[in-house]
Amino acid sequence: MRVPDETSRKIVSRILVVDDQPDVREALRMLLRTEGYEAVGAASPDEALGLLRGDGGEFAAALVDMNYRTDTTSGEEGLALVTGIAAERPGLPVVAMTAWGSVELAVEAMHRGAADFIEKPWQNARLLNVLESRIALDRSRRGERRLSEAQSLALQDAGDGFVAVSPSMRRLVGELRRIAGSHAGVLLLGENGTGKTLLAQRMHQWSPRRAQPFVKVDVGGLAPTLFESELFGHMRGAFTDARQERAGRFELADGGTLFLDEIGNLPLEQQPKLLRAIEDGEFERLGSARTQRVDVRIIAATNTDLVEAVAAGRFRQDLLYRLNTFQIVVPPLRERSEDIVPLATHYLAAACARYRRPLPALEGDAERALLAYPWPGNVRELAHTMERAALLADAPRLRAADLGLQPARGDGSQAIEAMTLEQAEAWLLRRALRAATGNLQAAADRLGITRQSLYRRLEKHGIGQDGED
Repeated sequence: MRVPDETSRKIVSRILVVDDQPDVREALRMLLRTEGYEAVGAASPDEALGLLRGDGGEFAAALVDMNYRTDTTSGEEGLALVTGIAAERPGLPVVAMTAWGSVELAVEAMHRGAADFIEKPWQNARLLNVLESRIALDRSRRGERRLSEAQSLALQDAGDGFVAVSPSMRRLVGELRRIAGSHAGVLLLGENGTGKTLLAQRMHQWSPRRAQPFVKVDVGGLAPTLFESELFGHMRGAFTDARQERAGRFELADGGTLFLDEIGNLPLEQQPKLLRAIEDGEFERLGSARTQRVDVRIIAATNTDLVEAVAAGRFRQDLLYRLNTFQIVVPPLRERSEDIVPLATHYLAAACARYRRPLPALEGDAERALLAYPWPGNVRELAHTMERAALLADAPRLRAADLGLQPARGDGSQAIEAMTLEQAEAWLLRRALRAATGNLQAAADRLGITRQSLYRRLEKHGIGQDGED
């Protein structure tokens, strides 16, 4: 390995090295220095814990010998140190090291909080790879946790737009609160834009896992070639662009909640891999033979009729059973009219605060227009409508004309200029299918997409091959 020039070398992380042999500490210091790490040595467990308890500063990881002068074979001193580090610095990646390696000692060290295990004499490449991957995973987890906390605070500060005035939503919230305390899987069903992601976040906040990460992944939007890498992670060199190890979403969500959005769009060939991870809590990173275990609560969401998809052979029945221990149907906005005006008021206030605009009052005709509109895009469309109104309003009161709502046509459709992106996509899909008289390949050609992409988009919008819902 090339030692970086002293003037250009940058210390990126500090590593606590605990070993009673000075030559071992020095060898590790020199090895770590080649990769830009700064090694801080400790000759005993007591000295190591003193550094962690005092003002020894922050450490990215710890390399810990399992045997010391008073006990050179059992590993008890090292195990006690691993336990002590876990108590002093929860989450700090600890890599256990010993020349007296055994499966039992490795398992016990991992049980007490060690992240990995290396035998002496070590292989430089393996030691550095293990250290790099554990530090990267720890940073990813802390980043996800900070993001989750920031999202939680933002939601609390903004009131998060969670409105449950209507009887149907009050019943739904009561059911979700009861379910939230369990670890069982939940499947949220409902049209696009009904707030399934927000409900999943609220369930996480109500659960015993609230202090752990909430990780979301749009399963249906993953390219087939990236599916395993995104969900399970990959090792360096696993494929052409894998220049460094990466933790997948299952690892990042360990101890917390993994939200699988658009689960109905997941290609059939990927479903067995996901089923195994959900069923056993086990997976392997792409390019690795090492099986990892995680404790993750699964919440999934879709606007697809999965029972119909199972009957059509597009979705595995055993995966559906794993996902829908509890199945919750989120009603569309048009079926909970009591929530419309409170939601509109919230989104209007939030947009005015965001853009530093004066908050206008809703006139009676504006409220009537909001209640009369069918809201095909549900809560998402309502939020966009009120944001647009906040930006364009130039009077202290907001009237119906200021909302920009287009009256429905005779066929129940809207003018495309007033549609959201999702509504416009669904409209184009239906038009292409009808023009092609149900010929999927002809419809795909007309839209300039592949047949497989057309299938995914039809499932996403719940559109049949005849162009009907």
